[in-house]
Amino acid sequence: KPGPTNCNSMSNPDPFQELVDSLRKVLLRSPVTIPSAPPSEEPPAPSTSSAIVPSSPMARPALYAGGVEECNGFLLQCSLVFTMQPALYPTDQSQIAFITSLLTGPALRWAETIWHQGGPAAHSIRTFITHFKEVLGRSDGEVSVGEQLYHLKQGVMSTQEYSLRFRTLAAASGWNERSLLTTYRLGLEPKLRLQLAALDDNMGLEKFIQLSLRCSERIQSYQCNQEPVNNALLHPSEPASPSEPEPMILESGRLTSAERQRRLTQGLCMYCGASGHVRLNCPLRPVRTAVSGIHTDREKMHPLTTNVCITTLSSSVVVTALIDSGSAGNFISGTLCRQLHLRTKTTSKIYQIQPITGETTSPTRIHRKCEPINLQIGILHQEKIQLLVLEGANVDIILGRPWLVKHDPILSWGTGEIIKWGKGCVTDCFPEIPRPVQKPLPVFTTSVESPIEKRSVQIPKIYSSYKDVFCPKRASQLPPHRPWDCAIDLVPDAPMPRGKIYPPWRRVHPSSTSPAASSFFFVAKKDGGLWPCIDYRIINQGTIKFRYPLPLVPAALEQLRSARIFTKLDLRSAYNLVRIREGDEWKTAFVTPTGHYEYLVMPYGLVNAPSVFQNFIHEVLREFLHKFVVVYIDDIMIYSRSEAEHHHHVAEVLQRLREHQLYLKAEKCSFHLPSVQFLGYIIDQQGERMDERKVSAVVSWPEPTTIKELQKFLGFSNFYRRFIHSYSNITAPLTTLLRGKPKTLLWTPEAAAAFQSLKSAFTQAPLLTHPDPDLPFVVEVDASTTGVVAILSQHHGNPPLLHPCAYFSRKLNPAERNYDIGNRELLAIKLALEEWRHWLEGANFPFQVITDHKNLIIPSSLVIVLLQIPILHHISMHDHPETSETPVNIIPEHIIINPIEWSAPPVVATPEPRPLPGCPPGRQFVPRTQRIALIHSTHTSLDTGHPGANNTLTLLSDHFWWPAMARDVRQYVQGCKECAMSKSPRHLPAGKLHPLPVPNRPWSHLGVDFMTDLPSSDGSTCFLVIIDRFSKFCRLIPQKGLPTALETAEILFNHVFCYYGIPEDIISDRGPQFISRVWRSFFRLLGVTISLSSGYHPQTNGQTERKIQEVGRFLRTFCHGHQDSWNQFLGWAEYAQNSLRQPTTGLTKRVWLQTCTLSGACALRHMHSQPRMRTQTHALSAAHAHSRHMHSDTHAQLEHMHSTFMLN
Repeated sequence: KPGPTNCNSMSNPDPFQELVDSLRKVLLRSPVTIPSAPPSEEPPAPSTSSAIVPSSPMARPALYAGGVEECNGFLLQCSLVFTMQPALYPTDQSQIAFITSLLTGPALRWAETIWHQGGPAAHSIRTFITHFKEVLGRSDGEVSVGEQLYHLKQGVMSTQEYSLRFRTLAAASGWNERSLLTTYRLGLEPKLRLQLAALDDNMGLEKFIQLSLRCSERIQSYQCNQEPVNNALLHPSEPASPSEPEPMILESGRLTSAERQRRLTQGLCMYCGASGHVRLNCPLRPVRTAVSGIHTDREKMHPLTTNVCITTLSSSVVVTALIDSGSAGNFISGTLCRQLHLRTKTTSKIYQIQPITGETTSPTRIHRKCEPINLQIGILHQEKIQLLVLEGANVDIILGRPWLVKHDPILSWGTGEIIKWGKGCVTDCFPEIPRPVQKPLPVFTTSVESPIEKRSVQIPKIYSSYKDVFCPKRASQLPPHRPWDCAIDLVPDAPMPRGKIYPPWRRVHPSSTSPAASSFFFVAKKDGGLWPCIDYRIINQGTIKFRYPLPLVPAALEQLRSARIFTKLDLRSAYNLVRIREGDEWKTAFVTPTGHYEYLVMPYGLVNAPSVFQNFIHEVLREFLHKFVVVYIDDIMIYSRSEAEHHHHVAEVLQRLREHQLYLKAEKCSFHLPSVQFLGYIIDQQGERMDERKVSAVVSWPEPTTIKELQKFLGFSNFYRRFIHSYSNITAPLTTLLRGKPKTLLWTPEAAAAFQSLKSAFTQAPLLTHPDPDLPFVVEVDASTTGVVAILSQHHGNPPLLHPCAYFSRKLNPAERNYDIGNRELLAIKLALEEWRHWLEGANFPFQVITDHKNLIIPSSLVIVLLQIPILHHISMHDHPETSETPVNIIPEHIIINPIEWSAPPVVATPEPRPLPGCPPGRQFVPRTQRIALIHSTHTSLDTGHPGANNTLTLLSDHFWWPAMARDVRQYVQGCKECAMSKSPRHLPAGKLHPLPVPNRPWSHLGVDFMTDLPSSDGSTCFLVIIDRFSKFCRLIPQKGLPTALETAEILFNHVFCYYGIPEDIISDRGPQFISRVWRSFFRLLGVTISLSSGYHPQTNGQTERKIQEVGRFLRTFCHGHQDSWNQFLGWAEYAQNSLRQPTTGLTKRVWLQTCTLSGACALRHMHSQPRMRTQTHALSAAHAHSRHMHSDTHAQLEHMHSTFMLN
């Protein structure tokens, strides 16, 4: 008889140890043969895994932090590792160390104390695991498992989930199979338990579980194929018609005669075919409940239903709600709950729904309720309600007696309308009701997309798939973080605001603990409402400004010249669609009487808000800009030439807004209009007009009485100054009153007359046509003693008439008022050309400049000055008699200058038949009409690269001549746009420096340096500059990266030394390549000295530094539009630099390339020693003598320049 210890061991086994033993048995069933070791006299040590390969691969268990549920699984994984890999963990301490290495958090802290104490648990794996389970694992004794099994019920779990949970507990309980089967049966749901009631308990637990799973699947399949059974609580049910066939078993029709006879003979159920019951008591047969004995036609039944709008965090949907006064609760169907992804939780008690007959067979149980949802009925009535989840309902929502008691509505049972809401709804359910509802509320007119709208907005049907872009509820959701979040970067030591507290408000924001606190207050609006404002002035003063530009409105509207149809879109909650950059929210904090809050989205009032939002919306719609979209902050206009094209353009914009979660305000959008009001202008196919409402505001403006009122009037009217002819002259008496910042307004008769004249000018303002680059422009200018005016016009229509495109005016300053009439007229021309340069410079046709000054005589020098402006292609000046306020007609007397052509002028090929006296022999005289074209082609070609005035004059003087040639060249170069952008000085003129010694021959003294940090071009990011200090000849060698010292030396050897010989000296800066030991050793072996510039003194290698500046200027000139293509122009840059004449020697650098000889080589001497070369000796000797003569002359000139520089 076993002792007590064995009895306890058998009655209370360790389930974890049993699981490990069972796995070992499985692993040991097919042992792997291991080569036998030589016989040993000592018996082998006992091992439970001697038949397992020591190196079997095993995954490393996951880290364990001390969770109770994961305790046994973690220990099981560790035990399997020890079993499968015994060679890796042969001792207890290695196994304890392995387990400890996988611990983290509380479990690691517990193991740390065990390890440092050094007790039995730190040396014995069994003791360690025992302590481990006692501290971190749950007790798996008989009492705990038995209680769980006893109370385990299927409830809301599926049969599979219930079976899995039961099997897990049964494995650790130690109960016998019969007890487990009985407990499993009692825990099943009633319907399934009833189906399995006839089964014998002796069939075994596993087989019983499998049968229950199959039976549950058949029941679910049957319910899915049948119509929902009407519940008396949800809908009145009808008695079955005698003519309706009664359904039989699943997946079968009417019984055949043979099957019917078989079931009668064997005593089986005539409905499902099972034994143990008859058809009347068949559990699978639907229960038919009769409400009354009166038969009601289905067509005459009209239950009271209404449409309601359910709003969740992710969607809004319209569903049908049944108003049932006989329902004891408020319900939502389980299907709808799952479709909306509503979270549910178990109720504190289980509810049962019974039909009105009082039958209790298989009652419907309700044990779940959904999360609170927003429910809207009609336009104004909103509430938050929590509903019970009802499975099998044939309506979406049931509003029962609790809902009717709470809201106490007055219903019209005949029309199905809610006539009036209860008194409590006015305060609880109507948050902002303007006035009581006067007429009945239809129950079928709720709109899901915009339930609270001030006016009905019709979105074209062609855009019906984009209705979500106009949803106001989605716009109120918190937008996601994007790359364009609003950043608030503060300057160092920026002060924090300490705002005042103003009267309370109602909007809620997340509470804040920020050290900043801006003031919050309300400002009254014109309609009587309130506009919330936050005083961010202190934060704005310390914020680093984001300088993204806002579009110029007139320039933006010039894109619309060919548009025929327009659509205007307005973003909802514009700034609030951009998030504050994560971590900067505290800087937006503000205080109210109710607390301290901060913004998560970009508020109004931040100094960078307009620029940030403009940048954001430009990035979203960038590929549409300047094609068919104009954007100014939150206003978007789409323009097209045809209706079909417009539909495609609008759809593209709506799709892009949807992708970036941007939403529109439907009541402010306009679609497919021939004329649209945009940014204060009325725009149509013809052109632009002033907004009539703003014109009326100007006309009705009262006479100003204070300085502030006059400033408001001038600021308002200045917005439309481009529509008013001579605006500056008209307003001159008014602006004079503001001179000197006076405290009071001294109104004069002249100011009163100007005030009325400006009003009259607004009423007579013309329509401004859109500028068209395919038509010639006409610029009309005039000047007076107070200001200058100009008109930009074009000919339109048939016959063509002159229509204004824009007006320009400017008041003269005191110095300009001293000009004579001719210079004032010339100033007017200059200012007009500057104002409309972007149109005139790129015009396809010559434009005319018209002036009304009779005595204006422009000498040739002034014509050249005008032609230096790059925008001029053709200028025609006309004299005409002056009239009052009307632009004058053209007079034939004019001066015409031919358009500039890129190709070589014809004068190069066709000489002047009668040149002027004084033309040097060998040079060609250039007539006046071709001089500018010749200067332009010489100065801007790739092989010259925009040289300076002296170099340009030198290039022209070799072949051409005309009087005052130097003056014309200098004036042209000074007005060159590319040279002005690329050659602007960056520092003051430097003082004179001590020059370097003059070299004796070409390529004997070199200067080298790198130009780095260039944008990648064909893989190259820098280039090496090598310059000969004698001839100034340069080499430009691109590199894919900054080379090392050895690579730089190899570049010099391959590109210079092999062609021009070994130099005597190389000067460079103190870059890492030029101070390395490799560089010094290489050139020491070649006999070359190394000269390094002093620190922070690049003037030592000034010739190379200057060459880098010239090459950089060349690349900027030709690559400013495509900076990643500089490598393609580097060869042209080298060619242009070597083609320019050196002022010191008077020769081009390319001449020296043709005359230089290899240093140290005896080429000529070697040629003289060959008999067959003697015939060429005289020619070669002459060439050599000429080269030596050139070298000596050049050296003498360099020495002379050196001495002159030192003396000065």
